[in-house]
Amino acid sequence: MKKIILLLVLMQLSYDGFSQTCDCSSNLKWLSETFEKNDAGFQYVIDIKGENAYAAHNKLYTEKASKISDLNECHQLLNDWTTFFREGHLNVQLIAQSQNTIEQTGPSDKEIIEKYKNTEQFNIEKQEFENYINKLGNNPGFEGVWFSEPYTIGIVKDDKNANREYVGFIVNSTSPYWQKNQVKLEIFKSNEGKYRMKYYMRDHSVRDFEIVELWGKTYIRAGSGAILLKRNLPQQKPDEDIERYYNFMYAKKPLIEKVSDNTVLLKIPSFNYSNKKYIDSLLKSNDNLIKNTENLIIDVRYNGGGDDNSYEKIKPYLYTNPIRKVGAAYLSTELNNKRMVDFMNDPDWSDDDKKWAKEGLQKLNKHIGEFVNLNESIVSIDTLKKVYPNPKNVAIIINRFCGSTTEQFLLEVKQSKKVKLVGTTTAGVLDISNMYYVISPSKEFKLWYGLSKSYRIPEMTIDGKGIQPDYYFDKTIKPYEWIDKTIEILNHK
Repeated sequence: MKKIILLLVLMQLSYDGFSQTCDCSSNLKWLSETFEKNDAGFQYVIDIKGENAYAAHNKLYTEKASKISDLNECHQLLNDWTTFFREGHLNVQLIAQSQNTIEQTGPSDKEIIEKYKNTEQFNIEKQEFENYINKLGNNPGFEGVWFSEPYTIGIVKDDKNANREYVGFIVNSTSPYWQKNQVKLEIFKSNEGKYRMKYYMRDHSVRDFEIVELWGKTYIRAGSGAILLKRNLPQQKPDEDIERYYNFMYAKKPLIEKVSDNTVLLKIPSFNYSNKKYIDSLLKSNDNLIKNTENLIIDVRYNGGGDDNSYEKIKPYLYTNPIRKVGAAYLSTELNNKRMVDFMNDPDWSDDDKKWAKEGLQKLNKHIGEFVNLNESIVSIDTLKKVYPNPKNVAIIINRFCGSTTEQFLLEVKQSKKVKLVGTTTAGVLDISNMYYVISPSKEFKLWYGLSKSYRIPEMTIDGKGIQPDYYFDKTIKPYEWIDKTIEILNHK
């Protein structure tokens, strides 16, 4: 499995209700025909679900598409069509227009403000609000001034509205979509004394979060971190564990830190190929620290994948015995094989990797329409020369946002006698992988799909299941407590 990329979420640009038209029937026809010919998992699913089920699915969506002319509605329909096959390594992206086009054709700030001017407002005098905030003291709870880019939000108890406990309103906004005093969120009491939230998105549509809670005194978190507010006022002493958690979770580059006398923590936010040089450099500069410390924690939460080469320098620290790797077969088509050409032209790729791509392209082109193994055998075995005495114990922290290359990393390193996985089950998006994209003839959509199918299928499938931890962290253990809990596990005698 040479190159694996996960795109769990692909950002799209739309105009939040300012509609654009499209020929949805033609776009659906392009999507189905392109997917059938090129996706490595298409026939695998058809063999399981049957031709009749697929025909019925296509008939239903063809009828729906014939009634749609709005671009955003068509985008939703195309993505809904793909769910027949799988959830991961498959996505239809609405292509973002260039900034120049946006400036020429997108709605003006004045038009946006006019569109949303009737949103509920919570009016309070500035001085009255400031005086109220200054009197909140050391236990302000939800009340205060909070920040979530691009909004500054005031939250106070709402004694005038019996239906809600707290109201959050715009104090300041750098976006035309939200104006001062408009109600941005509402907090309600739920069962067992807990709270839930209604949060109004950029387009003023509402999202309901069943769980909203204070993390320490400085953060409000709704859902699984989908909404995060950081306190501005009244100022409170930050909780070290929570601050550390967010510093690590929002890190864009790999980090390493000694978190206890005998434990080093390595955070890998992504295995993207562009991160490989940073990972390798970090490991090299901290080689003595790692080799002279008893415990190593590797935190890969929210790591959606990237490139197998990115984790190769990590493996020697974890190695105890030969590592078996089950490979994948690539579906060879004219479209799919263009990916190898892209690799060969990528300035970030090393000469060795470009050589691999060139040799792979030659082999693929000889077997159009077939599945091709680019390696010498189905199973390869990594045997390293040395087992380091330290780290003695390795824990890898995982969650449901770990997918693709990250899951491949876990399958390999969990074979070590040193390694245990802690956290929650991973995303389960690995069996059909190695993503590539193609742009629709209309230039409106981009289809991301899979080029390879794992030889683990069907005996050991990961898609839709994920990889389970050795130590499960249940909901009573807050995510910011996972590092300390992991240290406790590693040090247990």
